[in-house]
Amino acid sequence: MAERTSYEPGTFNWIELRTTDGEGAKKFYSELFSWSTIDNQAGPDMIYVTLLKNEKDVAGLYEMPDEMRSQGVPAHWGHYISVESADETADKARELGGAVVMEPFDVMEIGRSAMIQDPTGANVSLWVPKAFFGAELVNEPGALCWNELATRDVESAKAFYTSLFGWGAETQEVIGGQYTTFMNGERHAGGMLQMTEDWGDIPPHWMAYFAFEDCEAAVEKINDLGGVIHHGPADIPNVGRFAVATDPQGAAFTVIKLLAPEE
Repeated sequence: MAERTSYEPGTFNWIELRTTDGEGAKKFYSELFSWSTIDNQAGPDMIYVTLLKNEKDVAGLYEMPDEMRSQGVPAHWGHYISVESADETADKARELGGAVVMEPFDVMEIGRSAMIQDPTGANVSLWVPKAFFGAELVNEPGALCWNELATRDVESAKAFYTSLFGWGAETQEVIGGQYTTFMNGERHAGGMLQMTEDWGDIPPHWMAYFAFEDCEAAVEKINDLGGVIHHGPADIPNVGRFAVATDPQGAAFTVIKLLAPEE
C-alpha cells in the first residue's frame, strides 16, 4: 500500500469535501469507496468527518455553513498543498498575481492553513502540518491518486505555480491538445489542462482523481448511488481508464483504473 507518514513541501497532502448534505455525502462515498467514517466535533455547530480506507485517513468532509451557502458556494472537493509557511506562501501568491481567499489561521493544534486563488481563478488551500500531516494512504483503490488543474490560461497558471511552489513543468501533446505535468523534485505533483468552449461556464478548478479497481464497475456504482456520469468511461493512453462524475450534491470528482499506480 502507498502509505504516507509525511509530505514534502509542495506536495498535495489532503482532500476535503465541502458539501450541502453531510449525511448524504457520507452515505454516497462510504458505499462507493468502502470508506469508514469518524465524526469529530470541530466547533459548537460543526462536525468534521474523517474518511478512512483500511483504517487509514484518506479524506475529510464537512457540511458547509449557511454563510458559505448564501454566497452561492456549490458542493466541491477542496485540495491542500503542504508548505513550510502558510503566511509566506500566501504573501508570495499575492506578489505573483494571485489572491488570498482566506488569510492564514491556526486549525487548533493540528496545523496552520490558508486558501489562495491563482491568477486564472482556481482555489487551492495551503497546509502547514503540526499534529496532522495529511492523508495516510494514497494511490490505492479508494484513495486520492491525482490532482489536476483545469484552467483557461495555462501559461499564467504555469508561471504562477512553478514560481510559488518551485515545481517543474513538462508539457506534451496528447489527444485533444496539450497536457502539462507538474513535478515536485523527481515526483509528480499534479497535472494541468486547457479548458475549451465546450466546458461552458464551469470555473477554473482543481479536480480530484480517486483510484478504483475497475472503471466500469465504478460508473455502475455511481449511477446506482444517485451520482451522475458526465464523461467516460474513456481511456488515457498508457495511464488508465477514467470517468468524470458528480455526487448527488453536485461535487465533481474523477474515478480512474490506473495501469501502473505510483508508489
